[in-house]
Amino acid sequence: MLTDPTRDESERRPVPSGNARVTREDWLRLALETLVCEGVEAVRILTLGQKLDVSRSSFYWYFKSRQDLLDQLLDHWRNNNTRFIVERAARPAPSITQAALNVFECWLDESLFNPRLDFAVRAWSRQSAEVHRIVMQEDDARVGAICAMFRRFGYEETDAFVRARVLYFVQIGYYSLEIAEPMQDRLSLAPAYLRCHTGRDALEGEVEAFSELILSANSPSGATGRS
Repeated sequence: MLTDPTRDESERRPVPSGNARVTREDWLRLALETLVCEGVEAVRILTLGQKLDVSRSSFYWYFKSRQDLLDQLLDHWRNNNTRFIVERAARPAPSITQAALNVFECWLDESLFNPRLDFAVRAWSRQSAEVHRIVMQEDDARVGAICAMFRRFGYEETDAFVRARVLYFVQIGYYSLEIAEPMQDRLSLAPAYLRCHTGRDALEGEVEAFSELILSANSPSGATGRS
């Protein structure tokens, strides 16, 4: 019997065996958890398949290879951790303090920036020159977006660049030191952080509205994956 050459390639693929309910998202979710908890070396097809109770062959229904999976993990990291910083930095704001608070949302809401994933990728970058290049590129994109934010509010180029680096690198250092503070304590310091980073005091009501937003996002019933 001849095969119809016009059929979609996916229709000719073998149906995955094992747990048929496992989806591409299940593979990615487990791979991300493994990357964060155990490192990139633990992200192995056979091990993931055993945890998902599916055969190794079913992996290839969704991914071309282990490298394809790793590339998609990097894409997920880029499209979440970097994307939200860039978007928040570009968001219209009536003042530089409100603009900075928009970026601060990423530091206080893990649906916008996942610090554990960020450091898992940084650890991975120490084993791969290509991943290191990508991490440096993403750091530049994040700093560049924050620098552009300061420039929109009239800061001189060098001043804007240094302020952007300080704002971003201080937060990365905060995560690196694994500082654990109650959310209310962190929010109480927001006015001082704003003065430090922008040289200006927040406008009336800005910090209060920001605090309400963050507390809502971090509550058990708060929204996740906000945009």
